[in-house]
Amino acid sequence: MPETRERDQLPARVTMPLLTLITQQSLDEDYLHAAERRIAQGGVEPPARRSRRTAAVVVVAAVFGILVTIAAVQTNRNADTVDASRASLIERNRTQRESVARQQEQIAELREQNAKLDERLVATDAALQSAEAANERLQVRTGRVAVRGPGVRITVDDPDQGEERIRKEDLFLLINGLWESGAEAISLNGHRLGVLTSINNSDVAINVESSALLPPYTLEAIGNVGTLGADLLDTSSFATFDALQDRYGFGFDMDNDDAIVLAAARAKRLRNASLPTIAPDRRTNEGTTP
Repeated sequence: MPETRERDQLPARVTMPLLTLITQQSLDEDYLHAAERRIAQGGVEPPARRSRRTAAVVVVAAVFGILVTIAAVQTNRNADTVDASRASLIERNRTQRESVARQQEQIAELREQNAKLDERLVATDAALQSAEAANERLQVRTGRVAVRGPGVRITVDDPDQGEERIRKEDLFLLINGLWESGAEAISLNGHRLGVLTSINNSDVAINVESSALLPPYTLEAIGNVGTLGADLLDTSSFATFDALQDRYGFGFDMDNDDAIVLAAARAKRLRNASLPTIAPDRRTNEGTTP
């Protein structure tokens, strides 16, 4: 091969190992100096000087041998250190790989948990929106908030002749009929009706939350203006009121209105509540049914 040929063409001192080169050069130089001295002294060297020179050569060779031995021992020690470092690096690499694998497993588990939490969050958001919508409807039905919208306006009045008067029971027939027909909010003479609204008879007047109302009585109800009035006329409650109207001559008028505004009911705290005990064959008309 080209590289082998080029190496063969190099001088021996270039390719020779360093320790061998140093040893050989030292010995060659010693022999050279010894030869030069012998020539200068007539080719004869005294035995004592020859012995000293031989001893020096032996000492130099021994020193180089020691140096070579030390270098070999040091090389072996370095090799052991390199092997130990390599083994340590391999072990550290294995440990790091195992740690990375565990972390990847944890990441996969956390991603799965996040996906489940996202699904629960979506379901919770949907439930929250449904609850908020139901709460808004309840606030409207119970009179907790003011409302505005289309609906119907009903006006009832005492008869022109006779002693009969509109009583709360008569108004309850219309109020319950409106609730049954889908009314979202109702007021009586400007008083918002809710689950805690009290309506009572008082002589010739009707009291709403301790406020005396005199005829004519105006009921305003917000709902589907296209169906609310017609559905009211089809209820049994209105059929009963209609019979009373024909009998006593009550005044009745109903109109649609596209912009009815009802204020919120007066805040009222429920202090005591209990289930009423009512006989199975007895009915009560007390209160309203929103």
